[in-house]
Amino acid sequence: MEPNTQRLLHTFAALADLGQEIADNADFEEMLRASFHLLLGALAIRRGALAEYDRERGQLRIAAMRGITESGQAELPLAYDRAQQLASLGSALSLDNATKEAARFLDDHKEFFASVKIELLVPLVVREHLIGIVLLGEKASGEKFVEEDLEIICSLARHIAVGIHGHHLLEEIERKAAENRRLYDGLRAIYKETVHAFAAAIDIKDRYTNGHSVRVGKYSEIIAREMGWNDDEVEGITIAGYLHDIGKLIVDLSVINSPERFNAKESKEMSRHPAAGYEILARINHPYAEIPLMARYHHERIDGNGYPDGLKGDQIPPGAKIVTVADSFDAMTTDRPYRKRLPLEDVFVDFRENTGTQFAPEVICAFCRAFLREIKGTVKEKRLMKLLGRNYDDIQSVGPLLSQMISDLDGDTFAATASRH
Repeated sequence: MEPNTQRLLHTFAALADLGQEIADNADFEEMLRASFHLLLGALAIRRGALAEYDRERGQLRIAAMRGITESGQAELPLAYDRAQQLASLGSALSLDNATKEAARFLDDHKEFFASVKIELLVPLVVREHLIGIVLLGEKASGEKFVEEDLEIICSLARHIAVGIHGHHLLEEIERKAAENRRLYDGLRAIYKETVHAFAAAIDIKDRYTNGHSVRVGKYSEIIAREMGWNDDEVEGITIAGYLHDIGKLIVDLSVINSPERFNAKESKEMSRHPAAGYEILARINHPYAEIPLMARYHHERIDGNGYPDGLKGDQIPPGAKIVTVADSFDAMTTDRPYRKRLPLEDVFVDFRENTGTQFAPEVICAFCRAFLREIKGTVKEKRLMKLLGRNYDDIQSVGPLLSQMISDLDGDTFAATASRH
C-alpha cells in the first residue's frame, strides 16, 4: 500500500476514534487527554501539550501533556488581543519559522518553551476565536513534518476544538439554566407568598372560618399525594386549595358573616363565589393552568346537581374533585355560627353516603387511606391529625369505618351508583 494511502486510512481511523471519544466521554478532562493522545498517536509524535484557553481569566491552562517534564507552570497568561492574533494564524506553525504574532507569544513565555522541545504550535479555533492550542514535539521517526502531516494535524485539531467549544457551550447553557432556575424559584417564592396573603385576606373576611383556606390547601395536598400525583401537580392543587374561596372577596360581607343558616337570597349571593373566583384567577398566568378551574368547580357534584355549571362525573376536573372533598371535610370538622363541628364518625358517614353523588369515589378512597395510615401510625408525620388539632378525641374510633369504606370503594361498590348519575 502506498504511503499516502496508508496515511489517509490512518487519518480516517484517528478521526473516527476522536469523534467517538468526544461524543461518548462525559468527563471533559478525560476527553481532552484522550483526544490529545489520539492526535499524538496518529503521527507517532513523541511529546506535546494541549492547553485550553480561558478568555475570562486571560490564560491558557495546560490540560494534557506527554513526554514533557513537569515545569510547574500549569497556566500561561495570554491576553485576549494576543489570543486573537494566534487565532488569526489558523494553521499549524513551525516554531523555526514563527510568524511575528507567534514569536510574540513564544517570547512572552521564554522560560516555559526553554524547558520543552516543541516544533509545532497549532491554534485551536472555532468561529475565529481561540479555544486553545496544541504544542507538538518531533515525530518518533525523526522525520520532519511534511505538508500532509500538517493537514492531518489541523484536521484532528479542528475536531478537538469543536469538542472543547461544545463543552463551553454546555457549561454556559447550564450556567444560564441554573441562573434561570434561581430566578424562577425566586418568582415562585414570591408567588407563594402572594397566595398565602390572598388566603389570609379571604379568611379574615369570614370571622367564623379563620384558617379554612390554608387547611383546604393542605388537605388537598395530602389527598393528591395519596393519589400518586407528581410534585408539580401537588403544588398546583395545594395552591388551588388556598385560593378556592377567593371569589368570596366580592360576596357581601353581611352574608359571609351571617350567624344563621343562609336563606334563599343569601344562598344565591354566596353561590356567586366559585364563578367570581374563576374570573379573578383566570386573569393571572399561574404556573399551574388548572387553578382557576379548580376554584370554579369546587362546588360541582358528581351527579350534576352542583354549581355554577352543573357539571357531572368526568366533566369535573380531577383537581376540583379533590378540593371539593378537602373543603367539605374542613367545613364539617370546624365550628360554624349555626352548629358545632360534627363528630368524626358522622363526617365519614356523610362521605360514605354521598360518595358517587356528591363526592368522587377515588378521592374519598384516597382520603380514607391517608387518614387510616395516620391512625395506624405507619406515617412519620400525622399531618391530618395536626390539622384537626385537639378538637377530636375520637380519632382512633373511626378506624374500622375507614377500613370498611376503603374495602367497599376498592371493590367498586359505588361504581353502579356513580354510573347512574
